[in-house]
Amino acid sequence: MHSPGFPLLTALIAIPAIGAAVILAIPRSRPELVKVVGFAVAMAVLVLASYTLYEFATGTAGFQFTSHHVWIKEWGISWNLGIDGISLFLVVLTAVLFPFALAGADPHHDVKAYTAWMLVLEAGCLGVFLALDLFVFFVFWELVLVPMYFLIGGWGYEGRVYASLKFFIYTMAGSALMLVGILALVFLHASHTHHLTFDLQTLARDQSFGESTAKWLFAAFAISFAIKVPIFPLHTWLPDAHTEAPTAGSVILAGVLLKLGTYGFLRFGLYLFPKVAHDLAPLLLTLGVIGITYGAIVAAVQKDLKRLIAYSSVAHLGFIILGTFALTTQGVQGGLLQMINHGLSTGALFLLVGMIYERRHTRQIAELGGLQKVAPIFAGVFMLVMLSSVGLPGLNGFVGEFLILIGTFISRRWWAVVAATGVILAAVYLLWAYQRVFHGVPEGDNLKFRELRWKEGAVLAPILALIVFLGVYPKPVLDRMGPSVKALVTRVDEHSGTHQPAGATGAAEGKRP
Repeated sequence: MHSPGFPLLTALIAIPAIGAAVILAIPRSRPELVKVVGFAVAMAVLVLASYTLYEFATGTAGFQFTSHHVWIKEWGISWNLGIDGISLFLVVLTAVLFPFALAGADPHHDVKAYTAWMLVLEAGCLGVFLALDLFVFFVFWELVLVPMYFLIGGWGYEGRVYASLKFFIYTMAGSALMLVGILALVFLHASHTHHLTFDLQTLARDQSFGESTAKWLFAAFAISFAIKVPIFPLHTWLPDAHTEAPTAGSVILAGVLLKLGTYGFLRFGLYLFPKVAHDLAPLLLTLGVIGITYGAIVAAVQKDLKRLIAYSSVAHLGFIILGTFALTTQGVQGGLLQMINHGLSTGALFLLVGMIYERRHTRQIAELGGLQKVAPIFAGVFMLVMLSSVGLPGLNGFVGEFLILIGTFISRRWWAVVAATGVILAAVYLLWAYQRVFHGVPEGDNLKFRELRWKEGAVLAPILALIVFLGVYPKPVLDRMGPSVKALVTRVDEHSGTHQPAGATGAAEGKRP
């Protein structure tokens, strides 16, 4: 479906990019104006993303609002954008988190550069989710790396230089591998079609590569995505990056950037290499389960509240990988929904931890305590978000985890049984942390801990509303992503000779042979 007259998806990317340029033209002596313009630009993206969601045609698996313009004809490169049920809610999530990340945390210096980098980062993330040309996708994939590096290195905490460099080296190494994979795929396709193209759908139709070649190509993409997710054992950059990043950087890193990797597995790993994805699913499932248990166990022994949440992300993303490589409709749909849920819940947790640090100038769990007595509303909000992260029924985290476990049980039941222990472990380490931070008798500086301010409440309120809404009524989301997910799973089944029970809720219909 083409967007009539107005290049909707191009505008989604262009607005924050142009906004960053406008901010660079504002004098440094006007930081308040910079904040207003930055927030207004991010809100404009949210309005446009909301319109896209409203106009999105439910019940179709194809790409909508497509925009296709030849860019470099000789190389087969086009400005090719499209959105489907897989990318729709990741675009909306990105648009939701950026304005509230900007409003919820103030940089301590150079507001102008900080806000400009945030908007460049938003443009890059949206470009990754919307690109249907592998060259354009790679450009945006690399673009995201630059602002995140400077945000961590320029506005982070004491260990920011080491954390930003580690983040840069890890992700750049993965990107180099993916570039090799993209070029190899394009030139192998051209060797027998005599036509250079970077078009995703054209390349996906070509399944003529030998099995060994396809596995090497898949590996080049998969390692890059695995670093970005990150999947155990490629996760070691994440705790440092989260801990040292400024609050808004942590919100976007957890809420959006990590989803670039999980999205990459769906859009490129499963779509371009369906048979290889099926054959290597046991390996990825095993790494996902290890990530779930490892992340939970290491989170339980953390003394820094922010680092604890960082390791909880390793566990949550292990669940998403589990759902993705269960290769059932329920599992993939649950994994996609859990990407949204994790972005909301963990993004809100990082905002709350940032507010604690602003008040107490410490994130050490042992130095906090009794905060519920002096700030009951703050404690109640933290409890709600934490329970959504645990997966309490009635909140958003439950639906995604439930679908993932059902989908995995259908295809790989023992992986599901082991992964279920991760739900229990998550409850243990998060409730333990909450008890130590908020219960007990406040002493010393904890007696002066301020209650939630109206501005902070205004930032958190929309995220809390979405947490409850998705927990109570996820049907509108599932209905829109369902056809695209089913088409992707069917494609994998057709190329691997397996059969998948239909429907996102038909968990009891059968199992994969």
